This record gives sequence, structure tokens and C-alpha cells, in this order.
Amino acid sequence: MGDYSKALEFYEKEHKIYEKALPSNHPSLATSYNDIGLVYNNMGDYSKALEFYEKAHKIREKALPPNHPDLATSYNNIALVYDNMGDYSKALELYEKSLKIGEKALPPNHPDLAASYNNIGGVYKNMGDYSKALEFYEKSLKIKEKALPPNHPSLATSYNNIGGVYDNMGDYSKALEFHEKSLKIGEKALPPNHPDLAISYWHFGSINEKMHKYSEALSFLEKTLSIFKKSLPSSHPHIQSVRNAIDNVKKKM
Repeated sequence: MGDYSKALEFYEKEHKIYEKALPSNHPSLATSYNDIGLVYNNMGDYSKALEFYEKAHKIREKALPPNHPDLATSYNNIALVYDNMGDYSKALELYEKSLKIGEKALPPNHPDLAASYNNIGGVYKNMGDYSKALEFYEKSLKIKEKALPPNHPSLATSYNNIGGVYDNMGDYSKALEFHEKSLKIGEKALPPNHPDLAISYWHFGSINEKMHKYSEALSFLEKTLSIFKKSLPSSHPHIQSVRNAIDNVKKKM
């Protein structure tokens, strides 16, 4: 629901019980560290996220066989933080480790494989290799379309990501087409102040700005900022980024 401080409070309560009740290398402790890491990642506190993901990974390396899907999840999560921090080569290396395990351990239409393809697509996008990004994003989408109901939020993420690549390639009508697919799902499936909806509005704002439709752009960016202020900690980097985008659009009007 995007209420990260509340999520953290409950994950930490859970973790305290596990620490008292379980041996220090128990896989449930790793899951607990992993969950806490995920919240910090969503809050934009990447060093804290990395700390908890690595604690989870250490336990899993000792407790699990080398091709266990939970190890793939660990590599994936640590990679995601490096990705968010802009260290793309490190992220790609870890995503590929995760994918290798997934391809051996999982059936070919498993959602975790879709997530791996999606994440690798994201790194290629960030590195500016758009054809490679599209290739992996489309692999991910194919699995999701088979495995998930048509209004699943994960499909919205895929449409958003493909739209983002077309945006970067300068194909704005194609970008809008995919972002609209994403937004339709998001508006049905998510609460109105969910950060993922704000991300959708941000995309619309950005594309409209590039198309010189400044009043439309401003309207979408202000919606974005309003949701972020309600759903993210005030120090989250997204908030300042959107403020900067709003200032840029106002200068052009």
C-alpha cells in the first residue's frame, strides 16, 4: 500500500521474535532481513537496504544448496540496490547470477523469471542500450501475460517499463500507448495514493513536456508530487526530482 514506515514497524516486530526463537542461520531469519531490506530500498535508503539484503544472503549461502531459488532472490535484491545506486555493471553481474539459478530451478513461465528478465532490461535501459532493454522487457511481459490475470499490477510495471524505453528512443506516441495501458491497470488495482500511480503520472508529465504540452505536463507532475508527499518519506530522492521537473516546466510556459 506504500505505507513503508508501518511495514517496517511490523517486519521489525516479526524479526525480534525470530531472533529469540530461531538459530542464527535459520532461513526464516534470512526472509525477515530480506523483507526489511525491501522496505528500505522502497524508501530510497540504499545503504540500509544493502546491509539487510547482505545479511539475508550470508544466511542463505550457508543454509541452502547453490541453485536454490531463494539465493536467486538474494542476488536479485542486492542487484536492485546497486541498480538504484547507479552501479550498473555490478547490478548486471548479480542479476545474471540470479537468472542462471532461476533458469535451472524454475519452470519457463515462472513469475520470478519474468522479474529477472525485467530487471536485466532495466539495467540495459539505464546503460542506454535500448534494443537490449526492449528484448528483455518483452521476454518478461510474455511470461506475465501467460501467468497473471489481465489487471495484475505486475503487468502495469511491464507496460510502464516498455513505455519508458520508447520514451528514451523518442517514440512518444508508442510510449504514451504503453503508459496508458499501465495507468488503466494501476487506477483499478491500487489505492489512489500508491507511489506506483505517482510514477505513472510522472511518465505522462515527462512525455507531455517533451511534446511541448506544458499545461498537461504540469498537471500530471503536480499529481505526482501530491501522492509522493503523502506516501514517501520527505527525504526520498523522488520528491526533489519531481519538484525540479515542475520548476523546469514552469520556466517553459
